[in-house]
Amino acid sequence: MTTTEETGSAMGETPGASGGDDAILPFQLDRLDLRGGVVRLDKTLNQILDQHRYPGPVSALVGEAVLITALIGRSMKLRQRFSLQAKGDGAVSMIATDYFAPQEEGEPARLRAYAQFDADRVPEVASDPFSLLGEGLMAMTIDQGKHTTPYQGLTPLVGGGLASCAETYFAQSVQTATRFQLSLGQTAAPGESPRWRAGGVMLQHLPDFGEGATPPDAPSGGDGLLSAQDIADMGDQPDNWRRANMLLDTVETMELIGPHVTPERLLIRLFHEEQPRVYPAQTVVFGCTCSREKVVSLMAGYPETTVQDMVTEDGEIVADCQFCGAQYRFDLEEMLADRLAAQNLSRAG
Repeated sequence: MTTTEETGSAMGETPGASGGDDAILPFQLDRLDLRGGVVRLDKTLNQILDQHRYPGPVSALVGEAVLITALIGRSMKLRQRFSLQAKGDGAVSMIATDYFAPQEEGEPARLRAYAQFDADRVPEVASDPFSLLGEGLMAMTIDQGKHTTPYQGLTPLVGGGLASCAETYFAQSVQTATRFQLSLGQTAAPGESPRWRAGGVMLQHLPDFGEGATPPDAPSGGDGLLSAQDIADMGDQPDNWRRANMLLDTVETMELIGPHVTPERLLIRLFHEEQPRVYPAQTVVFGCTCSREKVVSLMAGYPETTVQDMVTEDGEIVADCQFCGAQYRFDLEEMLADRLAAQNLSRAG
C-alpha cells in the first residue's frame, strides 16, 4: 500500500484546508519519522447508519469499520476504491465498507457501509460487539479502476477489535507498524434524537530496516502473528514508535470525537514536541455508486435462465442495494433487452 506525497505545513501555519467534522486530516511527525491521520465523522456516519437502523452493537461495528476505512483510504495513492470486509461465523456475518477517492481535485471522498446479521442473535446492547463476528477473516481490497487487477490482503479476526485486525494486517503483510485509536458513541441535545459521532487517529511508521533485520522468533501479536511493535523493533529507531504510542495513549474520548477540540488542536496537544506537520484535509460524504446500469451490467454476466428465475410473482426483477437501500425494478423483457445490449457493448469494447 503506497501513501500520498504532498507538501505539508507545520502546525501554526495555515494548512490548505481545515480538518473538522466529516473530514480526514493527514499529518506527519517530523522528529519521529511517523505519519498518520485524524478523522472526524458526524453527518456522514449518521447517513450511513440511518439507511438501516441497526441495533446498537452492529452500528458500533459499522462505525469502527468506517473510521478504519477512511483513515486507510486517505493514506494511499488511491485512484478508485479501498474496501474493507470482515466476515465471521457469528451473529454478525459481515461488515462491508468502501472508500471512493475523489475523481477531481476539491471533490469530497465518498464512504458507504452495510452489515449482514441475524437479528434474533444480536442483543440491543453488547459490551463486546467484536465478539458477535465470531471466527473469520478481514479482507482489505485496493481497486485502482479500469485496466488494473484489484489487490486483496487477508488477516484473521483476532485481537479483540477491527482496529486490532487492521494493525495485525499491516504488521504481518505489509511490515508497517500501525496503530489506530478510535472512539464513537451517541450524543443527544435536549429534545433531539440521539446522533452518532466518531473520531480516530492512525499512526504509521516505516522503519528503516538494517542489514540482516529479521522478524522475531516469537511474534508478540495475537495467534502468534507479528505486532506493530515487532515491526518497529526491527527498525533502527524503535523508541520513536514507543514514544508516539505513549503520547497517543493519553488521548481522551471527547478529544477524539470532538467537536470542541479540533484535529489541529488535538495534534498540538498530543505531539507538540514532535513537530506535527499537516496536509490538506480531505472532506468525506456518504455516497453510493449503485445505478440501474450497474444492475444490468451485473445481470449480463449471468445465464439467461438464471435471470428468468429471478422474476417475482409480479413479473418483475427487483434488485436492492444493500449499501443505500435503493431499489431497481425491471420487467423481464426490458431486462433481457438491456442485458443483451450490455453484452454486445462489452464484446465491442
